[in-house]
Amino acid sequence: MRNSRSIQILGGAAAVAVLPLFVTSNYQLAILTFIAINTIVVVGLNLLMGFAGQISLGHAAFFGLGAYTSAVLTTRYQLSPWLGILAGIGLTSAVAFLVGLPCLRLKGHYLAMATLGVGWIANIVMTHWEPVTLGSSGIQSIPKLAIGAFQFTSDKSHFYLTWAAALVVLAISLNLVDSRVGRAIRALHGSERAASTLGVDVARMKVAVFVVSAAFASLAGSLYAHTVNFISPSAFGFLLSVEIVVMAVIGGMASVWGAVLGAGAITLLVEWLRAVGQAVPSLQNLEMVAHGAILMLVMLVLPAGLVSGIGRLLTRRQRGRWRADDPATGP
Repeated sequence: MRNSRSIQILGGAAAVAVLPLFVTSNYQLAILTFIAINTIVVVGLNLLMGFAGQISLGHAAFFGLGAYTSAVLTTRYQLSPWLGILAGIGLTSAVAFLVGLPCLRLKGHYLAMATLGVGWIANIVMTHWEPVTLGSSGIQSIPKLAIGAFQFTSDKSHFYLTWAAALVVLAISLNLVDSRVGRAIRALHGSERAASTLGVDVARMKVAVFVVSAAFASLAGSLYAHTVNFISPSAFGFLLSVEIVVMAVIGGMASVWGAVLGAGAITLLVEWLRAVGQAVPSLQNLEMVAHGAILMLVMLVLPAGLVSGIGRLLTRRQRGRWRADDPATGP
């Protein structure tokens, strides 16, 4: 199992290394960079929803908190961006812990509404706490990340940086899922009462997964801030939370690698919808409609997500080949 995980990560690293050789457009590299950032968020949400069975409709709050913490510390106090990222992760984890303690006592749609409220409150704070966040005007001139004298300024350097972070998050998540802790997390999804009977501290485990998920979202938010160099509250609203959930559902909530497929599919869809909206103004603001339609379609056709659906399709095709090659069953 460990060798399989290593092969998967090495394969992903090889794909990331060679992809810029075939993608020469800066716009396409930027899209791939945003896919990496979204992948980091969705991996964390998959751990929470797909493996632990806990619902969250407010992950945009943790994404935004990481972005704003890093942006404020680096623009106002000239802190190193790397330290700003770590500070964002620490603050977001602390907030997630405090929020998770009461919220995770709820279940089902009650938990969904509670996390939705967290997202709304966070966005209101970002908008109206103007002495810190500068309100709706946002924070500009967020510094680029750098290692020594080298600065991540080009689209290609951002691509490699964000995908390196995404691969690290994927590796951590794959090891976590296959560990003893991961088996305890999956037990929560099956039955909290059964997990408790087997010795799992249910309340503690749910909060721990919630904090890890929020920390991943914070990392993604900080990378986003230092990539685009400008943030405003409108980027971290309810629509972003919906997009993250749709990404997780489409890729497959019980699949770590499904986060890559889900993030890629929805990021490309959003960019296409924006292009359509610019060409045909009457078709603007269709993202919510598209997300709702996609959720309905996936739930009807591929309830386990793209990864499971593709796996089943390949298995059926392979079985069909075996039958065709078998003299007893072939034509």
